[in-house]
Amino acid sequence: MEKMNYQVLLLMCTILFSCNGKVKKQTNMNELQKGTFRYDLNYLSGKDDKLTVLSGNEGRSQIIVSPKYQAKVFTATAEGLSGKSLGFINYRVLDSDVIDEHMNGYGGENRFWLGPEGGTYSIFFERGKTQVYDNWHTPKPIDIETWEITSANSKKVTFKKEMEVINYLGNLLALRAERTVSLLEEAEIQSALGIEIPRGVNTVAYATDNRIVNLDDFEWTAETGTICIWILDMFHTSPEACTVVPFYDGNATDLGKIVTSDYFGEIPSDRLKIKDNVIYLKTDGKYRSKLGLNGKRTTAIAGNYDPVSGRLTVITYDVDREAVYLNQEWDPAKDPLKGDAMNAYNDGPLEDGSIMGPFLEIESVSPAAFLKPTTSMSHKHTVYHFIGEEKDLNPIIGKLFGISASEIRTVFQ
Repeated sequence: MEKMNYQVLLLMCTILFSCNGKVKKQTNMNELQKGTFRYDLNYLSGKDDKLTVLSGNEGRSQIIVSPKYQAKVFTATAEGLSGKSLGFINYRVLDSDVIDEHMNGYGGENRFWLGPEGGTYSIFFERGKTQVYDNWHTPKPIDIETWEITSANSKKVTFKKEMEVINYLGNLLALRAERTVSLLEEAEIQSALGIEIPRGVNTVAYATDNRIVNLDDFEWTAETGTICIWILDMFHTSPEACTVVPFYDGNATDLGKIVTSDYFGEIPSDRLKIKDNVIYLKTDGKYRSKLGLNGKRTTAIAGNYDPVSGRLTVITYDVDREAVYLNQEWDPAKDPLKGDAMNAYNDGPLEDGSIMGPFLEIESVSPAAFLKPTTSMSHKHTVYHFIGEEKDLNPIIGKLFGISASEIRTVFQ
């Protein structure tokens, strides 16, 4: 642990940390420009004194990972300390002294959760309780509890957390979660995506390897209920930002419906379009909406393009097209073994006018964890950010999604 702290301090001592191991927090946040990575690094250093900063590309690529806040990646930069902070951070919730009984939405551009959220196997609702918001409670180990760092260096950090969750059937599931966050070098990004990064495009990317182990003395089955790994990414919305989700074509009998688009009521046609095997979701933070694709439809990649800030974010994740995915809807009457493998979300005002963000999310889940005692399941989810001019981002968009940047930018015009 001392070695890990020294490595992190050495990495950051010229920025915010002194070489004696004490955090030198800026006395006046007004001296820093909000929206920059430097601002968020300084801000978060006052919330978690064990922050881990992974850095590469001579400091241009950096990410902030927090053990206090459930091993989440809070934010990233592709342009060094003065560059944009790419993850959504909820300062209001972080500054609050009140612990919300339902969920503490601290933000963060990549967080580890467990599912299912609703349904027969739900771990967010107590047995016998109606599945409505007043009865919805996020399990504390993935909401407010600290995780343990088991190893760290300038490129990789690993966490673990033992926990127990009780499902809607009343069964207690004991498990250990393990999570490794690894910063990717430019060559690894190009190899993984099969692209060339154009000159003038700045990038930062990281892989998260997430694993759960059954610590019970019984097998998790359809009768006991089971869980899944759930990874959620929160990014900034923008008036012109748009999430793009490619899908496999085919008939509904073989592959199921193309998209579930009625999580919060059907998404209006001026906010959701399907064209040439690509789903487009408007992510302006002004209308609460969510969509989902099952394991047979998703191509294991999704993205969000914001022409205003020049940000292209790409997400890749593990998918097993033959596996069972859990239903997460708040409805125990629905089949718990028929659910989505990925979701996309646009935040917006609730009925009372309040709003958590606004933010947008791209999510992926693992198959159902039907695990015998001591056995495990893993799920990989990788985040790539590219910052640049549209003409430079266009070849990446074309290669990965088979469309142009202008098609994304104009699809809702």
